[in-house]
Amino acid sequence: MSGTEAVDEGLSLRMKKGFFVVMGTIALALGFLGLFLPVIPTTPLVLLAAACYMRGSERLHGWLLESKWFGETIRTYQAGQGLRKATKIRAISLMWIVITISAVFYVESLPVRVVIFGTAILVTRYLLGLPTFVD
Repeated sequence: MSGTEAVDEGLSLRMKKGFFVVMGTIALALGFLGLFLPVIPTTPLVLLAAACYMRGSERLHGWLLESKWFGETIRTYQAGQGLRKATKIRAISLMWIVITISAVFYVESLPVRVVIFGTAILVTRYLLGLPTFVD
């Protein structure tokens, strides 16, 4: 491999890592907002952030794994143990309550309601399909 190819490969790797760090940070920010806005699915976004950080930054991935808010959920998920039953129940319940209220009282368009409920169904199926972590 010539020097130019090595530089190009290094640049490409840095760009990929940077992309994953940016995407992970966006997912984490949205997931954090989901703590306060139940219409935003916190758990899937935080898991996405962890996956991005794992590919982009060992330091950020380690920081997220040690987070008191998200660390345990990410560690059990990455170990293939899934999510706690309480986490699944809380996530699905809050999502459906907020989505139903939003769709019924604030959305007049039928196609938008269909998209909203379709998204809720997909997220529910995803969460229910994950293994349930038992203490």
